[in-house]
Amino acid sequence: MAFQGPAMKFEGYDALLNECVNQRAIREGQRVHAHMIKTRYLPPVYLWTRLIVLYTKCDSLCDARRVLDEMPERNVVSWTAMITAYCRKGYASEALNLFIQMLRSGTEPNEFTFATVLTSCIGPNGINLGRQVHSFIIKTSFESHVYVGSSLLDMYAKAGRIHEARGVFECLPERDVVSCTAIISGYAQLGLDEEALALFRRLQMEGMCSNYVTYASLLTALSGLAALDHGKQVHNHVIRSQLPSYVVLQNSLIDMYSKCGSLTYSRRIFDSMPERTVISWNAIFVAYSKHGKGNEVVELFKLMREENKVQPDNITILAVLSGCSHGGLEEKGLEIFCELENGRFGVEPEIEHYGCVVDLLGRAGRVSEALDFTKKMPFEPTAAIWGSLLGACRVHLNVEIGDSVGRRLLEMEPDNAGNYVILSNLYAYAGRWEAVRALRELMKEKAVIKEPGRSWIELGQILHTFHASDRSHPRREEVSAKVMELSVEFKEAGYVPDLSCVLYDVDEEQKEKILLGHSEKLALAFGLIATPKGVPLRVIKNLRICVDCHNFAKFVSKVKGREVSLRDKNRFHQIVGGICSCGEYW
Repeated sequence: MAFQGPAMKFEGYDALLNECVNQRAIREGQRVHAHMIKTRYLPPVYLWTRLIVLYTKCDSLCDARRVLDEMPERNVVSWTAMITAYCRKGYASEALNLFIQMLRSGTEPNEFTFATVLTSCIGPNGINLGRQVHSFIIKTSFESHVYVGSSLLDMYAKAGRIHEARGVFECLPERDVVSCTAIISGYAQLGLDEEALALFRRLQMEGMCSNYVTYASLLTALSGLAALDHGKQVHNHVIRSQLPSYVVLQNSLIDMYSKCGSLTYSRRIFDSMPERTVISWNAIFVAYSKHGKGNEVVELFKLMREENKVQPDNITILAVLSGCSHGGLEEKGLEIFCELENGRFGVEPEIEHYGCVVDLLGRAGRVSEALDFTKKMPFEPTAAIWGSLLGACRVHLNVEIGDSVGRRLLEMEPDNAGNYVILSNLYAYAGRWEAVRALRELMKEKAVIKEPGRSWIELGQILHTFHASDRSHPRREEVSAKVMELSVEFKEAGYVPDLSCVLYDVDEEQKEKILLGHSEKLALAFGLIATPKGVPLRVIKNLRICVDCHNFAKFVSKVKGREVSLRDKNRFHQIVGGICSCGEYW
């Protein structure tokens, strides 16, 4: 270039700029750009666009935008290159403003422009902007394009509008793995796990070819359902497909197995990983934490620090503190938090870490200390932190602090049914039935609806769901009779129903009848009926398990000789021989 001077032609500049783009060589690219200016070379639109691409690839967005603004003539590729750069860096408003500027210039967008700009329709007003873009897409007849359709359904899914996303998906004339994965992922991310699984099965029958992202999205859904047999089937499919060892997929497998109650498989995958990211470590920390294996969390954290290959992040410390909390290691947890405050991990303490300490002290029964800690925090306590403290008051029956914290929470979150329920539990234990009734009246007044309890159990890859006092299951009579039979048998073995779990001021016989209708008991009874002797029972509950159902499950394990795995909203309970892994600490 230096030798040829003004004699440089398009081919030479093109070759040099392409090499600069490939090698991310910004200084050399700047020299090429400078040479054009000095020799008064008038590059065609294509070379101007290559300069934009170079600067965006080298993270120099200001230089790229300057090039775009200086272009005497722009085409759709030039505009799209700059819009794409803004989108990839998370500058949504800049991308949308540039898109509007492009339209005003008279340049018609293409499918890549639309597919890119839809990713910027995020935030509070994102769905409204996305719908406007969608309207324009329909007018320009790009809706049926697979790239545009995939971006549209992804935009709707991320905004929680899964029905609109599904409508876009069903209207696509052809579907590729990206669009299929986007809709499955949309269902999974919104917790619509059964719908995600059903759609995956349908698309597979229609000939869909899955990639590692598809499998990772499906595993997210199976984690929510705790469908271990399905999860193993997907794992086998992944192995047979001979997919490369993607870290994302392995992380999803760790998460799936742990949420299905199979820590052994989670650890086996973790140990076999040729490469681990911080997300891999976090996944195994959370797995052990949810199973109450605090010591294992601490040992693994020690190993991570000794290896010194991956640096912990905020979520790592949160998972470790949570592991100490669930495992009853309050002193170790406080020690780790002290190290965090002193900057030993290179991570700034955030409000979630302080919340974890409140939870840790509360679970340990140190409720007054937890309250004092909350008052001294450098952050304003969130509703989640007060909720954690209220839960501790309920477990350790501290009515005085619980009453104060509960009232504060009702002011902060008047529509959160969970707070009313926990406070009602506390009042019921103290025999304050007038306060219980007043809370119920307040819930009616504010139209607060408690999420109904439900439990499910997987048998032969079919999920059987039970609700409290369920009368919808095809074998309901058999299940109800079995629960009554078990109650009588367990009482002879020492089981005493915990009537404090009933929030109604009725006689003891009626309270016991209400307890026998809890969904966990129905699921366990069905499991005993429908499976051979000795087969472990795995039950999932959408809410926190009550003390009485926990005791009942221990007697199922002890008297019937079954290993019981119970996953509730907070953690796992692995019960063997009548002894639970939680150590009565949940």
